[in-house]
Amino acid sequence: MAEFKLPANSIVKIGKTYPAPEGATNTKVFKVYRYDPSKNENPSIDTYNIDMDNCGPMVLDALLKIKSDVDATVSLRRSCREGICGSCSMNIDGQNTLACTKAIDDIDGDVTVYPLPHQPVVKDLVSDLTNFYAQYASVEPWMKSDTPAPPDRERLQSVEDRKQLDGLYECILCACCSTSCPSYWWNSDRFLGPAALLNAYRWISDSRDDATGERLDELEDPFKLYRCHTIMNCTDACPKDLNPAKAIANIKKLMVERKG
Repeated sequence: MAEFKLPANSIVKIGKTYPAPEGATNTKVFKVYRYDPSKNENPSIDTYNIDMDNCGPMVLDALLKIKSDVDATVSLRRSCREGICGSCSMNIDGQNTLACTKAIDDIDGDVTVYPLPHQPVVKDLVSDLTNFYAQYASVEPWMKSDTPAPPDRERLQSVEDRKQLDGLYECILCACCSTSCPSYWWNSDRFLGPAALLNAYRWISDSRDDATGERLDELEDPFKLYRCHTIMNCTDACPKDLNPAKAIANIKKLMVERKG
């Protein structure tokens, strides 16, 4: 299990146990991380025995059932329930993923649910992603063009140029990749992380964008880009099957070509 940012000298303790409903014969155990920074208490792991005959198939279904029927104090983020918004990203069974697309049947034994690793915790499963979003904004993820947009149509691309964006534009900013990266754990104040760099490369690759040189200049930094050591956790963690490590390698390649 990945390490999490906790208060100094804190110990994760065994919390409350909630039994299954009377008469339930098909149950699953969910062990959920609980922590409220507003209280002067150590984090705990609460145990919930859920009747799977009255629960949907995904981990998010179980968490919402816990919040609705068992313990309303559990905090989590969720929205679309379809793997396109990134809101319900968390660490499930030791891996960063989306709770709405993680099938309960794919997990052997108890289901452990933690917030994303190495991020401050707002409450329970809700991580503070303020820094993550600021880093995304820092790569200026919008089109920069020296010419005004055509008044009567969109900016056009060839089919080949459009294909260059596949595997990049689909990022949903769930932060699963960045928070799985040891380099990001150690240097998140200066290393932009896989998600921000993948989105930077998305615009560097866009044939309609005229700021490639400017974007590369901004990334020419010992920490922003080069703290990536190609550990590949980011690519393994991405719930959309994207490849942030490849995008970062391509940025590094462009840096070398500029100097050559």
